[in-house]
Amino acid sequence: MALVPAHVGPLAKAGCTVLIEPGAGVASGYPDAEYEAKGATIAPDARARADVILTVRAGAAAPADDPGPGRDGQTVVGFLEPYAAHPSFSDYLKRRITAFSMELIPRITRAQSMDALSSMANLAGYRAAILGAEALPKMFPMMMTAAGTIVAARVFVVGVGVAGLQAIATTRRLGALVSAYDVRPAVKEQVQSLGAKFVEMELEAAEGQGGYAKEMDDEFYRRQRVLMGDVVAESDLVITTAAIPGKPSPVLITEEMVARMPPGSVIVDLATERGGNCELSQTGTTVVRHGVTILGPVNLPSSLAFNASQLYSKNVTTFLLSMVKDASLVIDPTDEIVAATLVTRDGAIAHETLRGVLGGEQ
Repeated sequence: MALVPAHVGPLAKAGCTVLIEPGAGVASGYPDAEYEAKGATIAPDARARADVILTVRAGAAAPADDPGPGRDGQTVVGFLEPYAAHPSFSDYLKRRITAFSMELIPRITRAQSMDALSSMANLAGYRAAILGAEALPKMFPMMMTAAGTIVAARVFVVGVGVAGLQAIATTRRLGALVSAYDVRPAVKEQVQSLGAKFVEMELEAAEGQGGYAKEMDDEFYRRQRVLMGDVVAESDLVITTAAIPGKPSPVLITEEMVARMPPGSVIVDLATERGGNCELSQTGTTVVRHGVTILGPVNLPSSLAFNASQLYSKNVTTFLLSMVKDASLVIDPTDEIVAATLVTRDGAIAHETLRGVLGGEQ
């Protein structure tokens, strides 16, 4: 759900009239009555009446049954998957829809409370750790009993962004021995602060803009896989989170590496929606190869819908309120956050970087 009852009040205080489609929040644990109690109006025609539509997934990210904007000239705020050419963007241009992509919130201090990607990544990292613990046929913590000693499980986290850090923290709390690797050496201190071991490899740093990893050449990834092979072979659970904005996820774990893992081991690949970090993973399903269970979950935050809605609602409300002046939406293209997130406006691609991707949609 894009808006929870707790955030109706701040919008109303800013002069906004909040319309909620009937039952929109029920599946996430927010009944209509809670919205009404906070001052929202339950309106079957909310989509057509609204000037601004707050949604979770729109554009290229929209589900197949999504009806799209309710009328021409509206403003849409949500996850759009803006790097994917999609017919919805052509529709936005024709209908003069103003579209903001929450994936593109810049990683600057002023925008931290709007950073929806980080909010969702936190949940995905936690859920990946839980899925891995459920699938692994052994317990995480060391345990000494009269019947013998149980050795702690070994977990290896690949990619130490927000999801990776949360996966580290969660598996550590469950008692596992955790190590982690990232192409950005600067995250070493963060890994160690969580009680995990940072795996160092003799490779050049690969940090791009905004603190994200950048795409490297084939030789870099080949050497990376060679150096990573021994660590993967000694791991009971591997959680991969490596992603590059607007690019396919790098393949970091080959079938040969999987075959070297202990029987019963588990891989949780959080990058399958972008091609996957494991050569054998499949989007949205679980496969077993060489005795290793490989999970390819998608949209993990949706499995924690109540909390995901809380966090996303805070992000999107803060973002919208930054543009509301005297009860009106004021879009200032010179504002750093607006410039970074504005995808379409007035029938044109407004985002300079995306013109090369979506230019054919004009």
